[in-house]
Amino acid sequence: MVESDNSVVVIKKYANRRLYNTAKSCYVTLDDLAGMVREGQDFIVKDAKSGDDITRSVLAQIIFEEESKGQNLLPVNFLRQLIGMYGDSLEGFVPGYLEASMDSFAKNQEKMREQIASVIGQNPMVANMENLARGNMEWMESAVKMFSPFANTPPKPEDAPKTGNTNEELNHLKEQLAAMQAQISKLAEKN
Repeated sequence: MVESDNSVVVIKKYANRRLYNTAKSCYVTLDDLAGMVREGQDFIVKDAKSGDDITRSVLAQIIFEEESKGQNLLPVNFLRQLIGMYGDSLEGFVPGYLEASMDSFAKNQEKMREQIASVIGQNPMVANMENLARGNMEWMESAVKMFSPFANTPPKPEDAPKTGNTNEELNHLKEQLAAMQAQISKLAEKN
C-alpha cells in the first residue's frame, strides 16, 4: 500500500504501537517522525491493519511527547481556548485559521531572525564586548609570557591592559544594553 507520490513517505502503525517506515524498510520512533517534520519530509501514517489514515493522531501524540519533555510551545490558555472550540458553531473555521496563522508565522520567522541579527551586528555594545574580551586575552597572554621560564624578553609597557574608570565603563555598557533591549522590543512589536 505505497503511495504513488514518491515524496510522501508511508509510515505504518502496527497494533503493538510500532511504527514502520516503508521507504527505508525500518522501524522508527516518534522522535524520528518529529525529526522528519523538522527536516520538511512529508509523511502519512496508516493503521497497518485497517489502512486508515491516522496521521493527525500521531502528530498530536508527537506534540504531547514534546510538551511532556518540557518544551512548552502551547500556552495553557491557548489549549483551553482550543478545547473550547470543539462543538462550537465556528469549529469548522478553526483549522484553516490556525494553518494560515502558522504559515504567516513561518514566513515571518526568517525575517525576524535577520532583523535580530542586524540589530546585534549594528550594536556598538557587541563590538565593545569583543574589544574588551580581546584586550583581556592579550593581557592574559602577556601575563603568561612574563611568568614563563622560557620568556627571553620582558613584557612591553604597551602590553599592559588599558583601563579607564570602571564605573564609567559599566554605566556606558548598561546604557547600551538598555538601548539594545528597546530596539528588540520595537522589533517584537512590529511583528
